Amino acid sequence: MTFFGAAVSRSGWDEIAPAFEALASQFSDCRSFEYEVIAAGASGELAFLVGYEHTTTGVAGAEPESYSLRVTTILRHEEGEWKVVHRHGDPKPDSASAREQVVRMQQRLS
Repeated sequence: MTFFGAAVSRSGWDEIAPAFEALASQFSDCRSFEYEVIAAGASGELAFLVGYEHTTTGVAGAEPESYSLRVTTILRHEEGEWKVVHRHGDPKPDSASAREQVVRMQQRLS
């Protein structure tokens, strides 16, 4: 698994689980979250979702701030459940606040 453009890489659940916990600890005081779907589809055992995540939350100790990420998610149907097998999110080109927050998290997790 890679985070922040492969600046942080982990493999195996023993490394991935603590990385997720560290990442989650960087968020606080979530005031809103909205997923704007741009495209979605499924075929057989695979599905995809493309959209924008609009969030207002505190990141890396800062006061809550609004930002948007472009997100692509790939899912696979396994044992009766849809499971995320890939997710990529990056700041919208016009979202300076999202880029700043990504840099703050990257510095804390590196």
